[in-house]
Amino acid sequence: MIIARTAGLMLLTAAVSLCMIPTGSSADDFADQRQKMVAMQIGDRGISDASVLKAMATVPRHLFVAPELRDMAYRDTPLPIGHGQTISQPYIVALMSQLLALQPGQRVLEIGTGSGYQAAVLAEMGIFVFTIEIVPELGRQAIGVVDALGYKNIRVKIGDGYKGWPEHAPFDAIIVTCAPTRIPEPLTEQLAEGGRMVIPSGEKYDQQLLLLTKQTGKIRQENIVDVRFVPMVDEKGDPY
Repeated sequence: MIIARTAGLMLLTAAVSLCMIPTGSSADDFADQRQKMVAMQIGDRGISDASVLKAMATVPRHLFVAPELRDMAYRDTPLPIGHGQTISQPYIVALMSQLLALQPGQRVLEIGTGSGYQAAVLAEMGIFVFTIEIVPELGRQAIGVVDALGYKNIRVKIGDGYKGWPEHAPFDAIIVTCAPTRIPEPLTEQLAEGGRMVIPSGEKYDQQLLLLTKQTGKIRQENIVDVRFVPMVDEKGDPY
């Protein structure tokens, strides 16, 4: 999710040893919590895509939050990750991932890297993820964690997500984790024919999660559910 500003664009790479990431509770405790999260918070609420369920049962969500919050990592709630940002609740991550209707090997653009958790879920599904984050500190933290976990199919860029990543377009799908008041035209242009975009849109207290599909160059829009995301802003901090 995007709420800060930065100047210019920067590709980030990092390598962080997994031994540098403390886990708090035991690995077995977290694995059990993950399974319960998938069964009770996600599967029981209608998420049926097997690849999404498997990915969310695998990706260690507790490593994407601060150590003092790790015992809360598998609750169905957003959690703060610093810089006024949050990691989305597991159900929303699963819902947005399922709506993309992805196949292994496809290429997805993510706007709003945040903690890196959504990118890791998609990468675990066999997707190549191009993800853009406007807060440099969050971008660096995210790439450190996903590198430490061994994901080689994630690329992170610091910059204005509204503009997308045109040099790697078109994308099979686009996922946006911050809410503009209008759909960014650069993103619809970078969506491949037949592709899907999942994006929240609207004012702060009146947002809808939208599913956009591109057919013969035209965009079809479907309202999915009421949501509340941080706003998408430009490099000056002004909302789009």
